[in-house]
Amino acid sequence: GFFQSSAVEVDIKDASNVTCLYADWMMRFLITYESNNGDYKTTTLNLSSSVTHNGSVCGNDTQAALVAVQFGEGHSWSINITKNNETYQGDFITLTYNTNDTAVFPDAKRKGPVTVLVKDPSRPVQLNTVFVCHNSFIIEAENTTQIFWNITMQAFVQNGTVSKKESRCPADTPTSAPTVPPTIANVTTASTTTLSPAPTTAPKPVENPEIGNYSLKSGNKTCFLATVGLQLNVSQDKPLLININPKTTVADGACGNTTATLKLNDGNSTLIGF
Repeated sequence: GFFQSSAVEVDIKDASNVTCLYADWMMRFLITYESNNGDYKTTTLNLSSSVTHNGSVCGNDTQAALVAVQFGEGHSWSINITKNNETYQGDFITLTYNTNDTAVFPDAKRKGPVTVLVKDPSRPVQLNTVFVCHNSFIIEAENTTQIFWNITMQAFVQNGTVSKKESRCPADTPTSAPTVPPTIANVTTASTTTLSPAPTTAPKPVENPEIGNYSLKSGNKTCFLATVGLQLNVSQDKPLLININPKTTVADGACGNTTATLKLNDGNSTLIGF
């Protein structure tokens, strides 16, 4: 698979015992937490092989549908889906992770369940159409990164049969080559941040960033390698472009069995993490 994880398949039946909601997808989570010694660590939460879907409901014209799954030692994830005229759309995604799970959070300072609520940024899907997204889809919120892929989902299924008509996510749709290469390839990052309107006066052009070579070692072997030019485009009161200078940038981080983290500090308190 694209990542090490287990697939989830949820087939919800209505009172007539026919399918009203179907979902099949894969997901994993990267969670940053505070350890007992005050350091912040990033851990990976994968689905276990045993997943339940208690509390999932079909939904109707007045009630939202709900896909709810429970896994591992007290972890859960859910999405409620609303119907509006001729479309359906994800509303809110709720992730609850339990730091009492010592296998995932071996030295967490805060103990117990932590809940993260985030708005689903996906666009509406026509009724009697199945949503499909094979490429990775990422949502970041409150020290968590939720990664989804191989998604097949249809809410408010008509006549108990999942549609053959597909609505593909933007990441699955080929596009013409952009004029400026994207900073991150083949990954769609969803954000709920509202960007400021474009300025009426174009900012002063900034030269392309210098390409740097950044690497991490595990023992005497290189475990993470990035050759990249980095530029930050910050939209606040005024647009601000910042080139990351590889000559003054320090690489730090760590490599694990299933995850690797590269942190870049350019000496001016600008920190970028991959």
